[in-house]
Amino acid sequence: MFLDGNIKTFMKPGLSNFSTLLVSEETDILFVGTRDAIFALDLNDISREIASEDWFATRDRQLECIRRGKDKVDCRNYILLLHKINDTNLYVCGTNAFYPACDYMVINSTDIHLQGKAEESRGRCPFEPTLNYASLLVDSAFYSATSNNFLGTEPIILRSLRNHLRTEFKASWLNEPSFVYMDIVRESESNPDGDDDKIYVFFTETAVEFEFYDKLLVSRIARVCKGDLGGKRILQKRWTSFLKSRLICSVPESNFQFNIVQDVFLLKRADWRESMFYGIFTQQWLDISAVCAFSMKTVQEVFAKGNYKGPVTVEHSHVKWMVFRGEVPLPRPGACIDNFARSIGYNTSLDLPDKILQFVRDHPLMDNAVNPIGDRPVLLKRGSNYTRIVVDRITGLDKKTYHVLFIGTDNGYLHKALNCDGEMFIMEEIQLFQSPEPVQSLKLSSKKVDPLSLHFQRDWYNGMLQAFLFLHCTSGFSVLCIYYILFSSITLINNKSIYEILSVEVDFFCILI
Repeated sequence: MFLDGNIKTFMKPGLSNFSTLLVSEETDILFVGTRDAIFALDLNDISREIASEDWFATRDRQLECIRRGKDKVDCRNYILLLHKINDTNLYVCGTNAFYPACDYMVINSTDIHLQGKAEESRGRCPFEPTLNYASLLVDSAFYSATSNNFLGTEPIILRSLRNHLRTEFKASWLNEPSFVYMDIVRESESNPDGDDDKIYVFFTETAVEFEFYDKLLVSRIARVCKGDLGGKRILQKRWTSFLKSRLICSVPESNFQFNIVQDVFLLKRADWRESMFYGIFTQQWLDISAVCAFSMKTVQEVFAKGNYKGPVTVEHSHVKWMVFRGEVPLPRPGACIDNFARSIGYNTSLDLPDKILQFVRDHPLMDNAVNPIGDRPVLLKRGSNYTRIVVDRITGLDKKTYHVLFIGTDNGYLHKALNCDGEMFIMEEIQLFQSPEPVQSLKLSSKKVDPLSLHFQRDWYNGMLQAFLFLHCTSGFSVLCIYYILFSSITLINNKSIYEILSVEVDFFCILI
């Protein structure tokens, strides 16, 4: 598999949890968050360490963590969040022995160092290293979805660093969620309605709207408005735009539901209306995975025009969630401040009347679900649990656009799939690791590089594994064509080879697993 025998390995005795990655294409640096340390590696040769910085939890903090019943191994500082501010600064967060902390890191060509201004950061970073979370740094504000307390019983979607807002601690808002992804969609761009940018959050939670003998998990998509400032009296310092909907990935003819979302990727377009989400889903009780795709148009319609659900008390104490059939006040609860709201005197969320805020506080759940494109998965796979996904767009020789999916599994494989004429084909299954280990981080980067070479870079240590796939192409072939020519394995799709279908527009992939 390694054509030129070029294998690069980065190892450090005593270190573990190489699971947090950040690629800086401008500086050709790969930042790696580990237990008690941050590393800067040469992106072109990960065996070369450019710089490193230790960040330990204090002895007193570790002892307090152990005293409160946590395992000694977990009472360390696991670096979980790495976000780029600019070419010379990062925002870095760690668990800090169950006392989350964030600091700023300064970068230069030969050195990285923390500013030493770490602050307590509950709600920004998980308390424990195994907790699922999502985060985003955009426009000088930090958005995070994690737990807000030591016990992990207060889930929160938080905006910090500026204009602090958070979700309510109510089961109707968030009920034992497991967060997986967060991103921004710039819906304000060229918007005739003067709408706002939105932050979308994906998670699995225990359903409140269904009656079932066991806890029933459902996948959710939630969103908040970037310009939300909270309410004046009701929902002070709380989101006034938080709405969520059920995310459907199912086989309709059998009503087979994939109810747990594992990962999501936003495939962005120049026109945000053409952007789409790809999601990996698994089943609560069976070993089968699915990939579903969702259009921005469908997502928008659910939140902008869908019905609300609300709690109704029946038989004196039992609460049942029903479709709200009453009159919905204006402006629409949960909507961003747009031209219509401004035309009737509401210039910010602080101006919204109490009845609007009361309604959105009590009705965060939409009745309408977000259904996938084609009302079914684009890909089904038995015997593999998918863990991570990234997607790229390429143009074929026929001038059509094709989506290429790179999907990691829980046993250390990478699946490459091509969406061709509405059908998804798995073109290759690559074993990345010597022993079965889950793919925990998957990044995609595109840039122009030197002609024709194919390299894999691997790093395995203490069971926490990363791999790098570099594919360089000449002006005469596409990346995937070169790959398949080199391996003498031209895949046929509708009697056309990959070589015939794909074009030269993709120059470089860097996949980090």
